[in-house]
Amino acid sequence: MNSQSIALITGATSGIGKACAEILASNGYKLILVGRRTERLESLQQYLEHTYTTSSLYINLDVRNRKEVEEKLATLPEDWQSIDILINNAGLAMGLSSIEDGNVDHWDTMIDTNLKGLLYVTKNILPYMIQHNKGHIINVGSIAGKEVYANGNVYCATKHAVDALNRSMRLDLSKYPIKVSAIHPGAVETEFSIVRFEGDESRAKTVYEGFENLIAADVAEAVWFMINRPQHVNINEMTIMPTAQPMAGVINRR
Repeated sequence: MNSQSIALITGATSGIGKACAEILASNGYKLILVGRRTERLESLQQYLEHTYTTSSLYINLDVRNRKEVEEKLATLPEDWQSIDILINNAGLAMGLSSIEDGNVDHWDTMIDTNLKGLLYVTKNILPYMIQHNKGHIINVGSIAGKEVYANGNVYCATKHAVDALNRSMRLDLSKYPIKVSAIHPGAVETEFSIVRFEGDESRAKTVYEGFENLIAADVAEAVWFMINRPQHVNINEMTIMPTAQPMAGVINRR
């Protein structure tokens, strides 16, 4: 890594994305911050530049919008095109119900964000990496991509697809050589459950009661470990869980 190394992070304004932005900024990376909330992007950019004196560029877009992704990512300024790291972090869960009671709009949102959005962004960043014969793609999956749990159906399906795509990308891109990794976290206290329960903060809070959950910085530190390996070392995937959570649907609460 040198002072010109560049990382692009989707879903950069909160949770794991924001924590990854901070750890990379603290290690001298220039950052391309991608998200839907302009005020948060501006605030994060100012904070990182003031705290770590790093340069950053923010791009307001919705990864679900194919045309917008193409227009904004395929035309990056020339001095921001040599991207070393892509962190596909944008993702969400909506609802928690048995399949027969599922909300189809929720299903579409999860599929469009977690799967299609990841594909759209990757498709438009890969030409830069191939051109420069370098790069590392890190896909943020979930323990829900390794197991299933009650009422998680479509969310679990999207994260299983991310797991499959990660392994396929690893095969396809090794010839360039471009590294590909996935990180699969268990219960991390971010805005995840607030989004899942459509702003119901009291319900979201119960998800994390009675045990010590992961925080976003825990995941960001694991991502940094992946990034900070020598060129000949690729961490294919990592699963990171709270000690109290041995599997997706089991949490030992006090």
